[in-house]
This record gives sequence, structure tokens and C-alpha cells, in this order.
Amino acid sequence: MAAAALFDVDGTLLDTSYWHTVAWTEALAQFGHTPAMARIHGAIGMGGDQLLDHVLGEQRDRDQDEAITAAHQALFARFWPRLRAFDAAGALLRELKRRGWTITLASSASGRDLEAMRGALDADDAIDGATSADDVEASKPAPDLVHAALAKSGARPDEALFVGDTPWDVQAAAGAEVACVAVLSGGFGERSLRSAGALEVHADVGELLARLDSSALADPSRFTSGRG
Repeated sequence: MAAAALFDVDGTLLDTSYWHTVAWTEALAQFGHTPAMARIHGAIGMGGDQLLDHVLGEQRDRDQDEAITAAHQALFARFWPRLRAFDAAGALLRELKRRGWTITLASSASGRDLEAMRGALDADDAIDGATSADDVEASKPAPDLVHAALAKSGARPDEALFVGDTPWDVQAAAGAEVACVAVLSGGFGERSLRSAGALEVHADVGELLARLDSSALADPSRFTSGRG
């Protein structure tokens, strides 16, 4: 059984964090909510339900939640033609695959969004599996997504590493007892990622690829050497 490299997609492999910020801003405005975009960005990486709790407060009237979330999805779809993978994202996945990792995309995106993002990533030859919104009940920072990705990969928590870009990724991984390697490309600072418990922090996936030999992702065999 190969060790598993579990990858967040938005903000980690694809440059989508600010498109999501804009889409949430416009969706909220349709329903009379005008929080600062910086506050919205600070919640990117959470699932929609928890993002609305963070931005609007837990005591709000929740009757609009489903409609706001649907509006966000429709608005984000406008950006599909403009989605792009970060430089070296595909190369990193292929190099990890060559070294023996099982690659699983750990996404809570809708099936339609995930299909568009995988098209922009253009690295299906290196991807063994992927999660979507259908695989989770509770969204990040709850650990459900990481548990689902582990199930897809067939790995135990101690046989996996999670790669993400937000404190919510790091917290979700920790909740599933999986170590997390973080990147700064989603717009969160190194201090917040390390405070959340990130094992390593790199500027982006390109830097992670360049430093792979000194990273926890260098050698998958050390994660599976104890399996009987």
C-alpha cells in the first residue's frame, strides 16, 4: 500500500482563492449583506455553512443560507474559463506519483466545480482519486474531508500527508491525525499556518517541488515501512 499525498485544490493547486472571495462578496450582496472582502477572504477554505457562520455570525437568520450558497456557486462558475493552475502544480503531482505516492484531491467542491478545476489542472494522469461535496457531511475545519480522502486513498492517517493553503486545512488535517504541509498561495500568512500546526510552510507548490528532497514529502516509503 502506497503512502497518500492528499491535496486541497482551491488556493493550493489552483489560483482560485480570490475568485471565491469575489463570488461570495457578490452572492452576499444580493441578499443585503456587505461584509468587508478581507473578512470574507479570511474564511475562504471553510465550507459554505461555516463560512457564513464566520462572516455573518452564528445567531443570524439561516433561512437565506441555501440561496446564498447557490448564488455563490453560480457566480463562481463565471470564472471557470479563467481558472489556472499554479506554475508547477502538475509537475509536483507527477513527481510525487513517480516517487510512489498515491495522489488524492481532497476537495469539498461541487461535482461541476471539481470537473472544471481538474480540467484547469490538467494532471489527471497523476491523480488516483478525488473527493467532492458528496463525500462529506461537515465541512472544514471539521476533519470529514480528510477522512473521506483517506478512505479514497486506502491509507491510514500515519501513512498520509495533507497539502493545503489555509488554517482550516491544517486544522481539518490535525482533526484526522494527518500532518499538513502548507503553502502561502491562498493568501494566508506563515504565522497563521504555523499557529494552526503546519509541519512545513512553502511559498507555493513550485517552491515545494524545488525543495522536495528536504520536505516531508521526499520519500513515501518512510510512511509505510511499519505496515504489516
